Amino acid sequence: MSADTVYTHGHHESVLRSHSWRTAKNSAAYLLPYLKPNMSLLDIGCGPGTITADFATLLPEGHVTALEIPDSDVLDKARAYAAERGVTNITFTTGNALALPFPDDTFDVVHAHQVLQHVGDPVQMLKEMRRVTKPGGIVAARDADFSGMIWYPDVEGLEGWRQGYLKVTRANGGEPDAGRRLHVWAKAAGFSAQDLTLSAGTWCYYTPEQRAWWGGVWADRTVSSHYADSALKHGVYTKEQLQGVAEVWRKWAAEEDGWFTLIHGELIAKV
Repeated sequence: MSADTVYTHGHHESVLRSHSWRTAKNSAAYLLPYLKPNMSLLDIGCGPGTITADFATLLPEGHVTALEIPDSDVLDKARAYAAERGVTNITFTTGNALALPFPDDTFDVVHAHQVLQHVGDPVQMLKEMRRVTKPGGIVAARDADFSGMIWYPDVEGLEGWRQGYLKVTRANGGEPDAGRRLHVWAKAAGFSAQDLTLSAGTWCYYTPEQRAWWGGVWADRTVSSHYADSALKHGVYTKEQLQGVAEVWRKWAAEEDGWFTLIHGELIAKV
């Protein structure tokens, strides 16, 4: 990330609660058919390491390198999670995604999940991902598209949450509608259109348990995470307004017919 870009979510418990739910199956299914047991893979922005550990088990004869931003204690959680699962073919390290600390042509696969939306220069990050990928290898990215999210019912205030989130993230230097832009950024980074495979993936929450979890994650994130700090700093919300947004999320979660779907853009770029 560039010096003037801020990671909107941070690593508050409410953020890691949702990130720890992610698996290779529910968050990187588009990439799995390309993986072979002996591949080397770089996972940029590994967070608590749940997807990373899944990759390592799918590459038993290969190796996974997990990268996080410097001074992030989330790597301790990722290491502990890998140890708990008995996964040993992972190396954890820190670095800047805009200037990756690896030589050219190092990895068979370079992967980033929900990262490009948060960096100030996604084209530069894709250039770096391409640089450290071996010829014939794969760059893979998946990012949400917040303007494409849909829900039911139309609880008053939930659209206001979305508009506020867009403002906060862009004020932090990110692009919350990254999903629809991945192919454009990839071409700007030097990939040709014929080397790109695009797809879309979703997460859907509708059972009482799923609604309580998803609504609770966002209610808590709205008032307690780094997102709340950024919203106040940029003057998008007051503390009282953030409390109101949290209540909107709890109200949606309590709706018997509540349904929420997130759409993600997915990119496979061949090097």
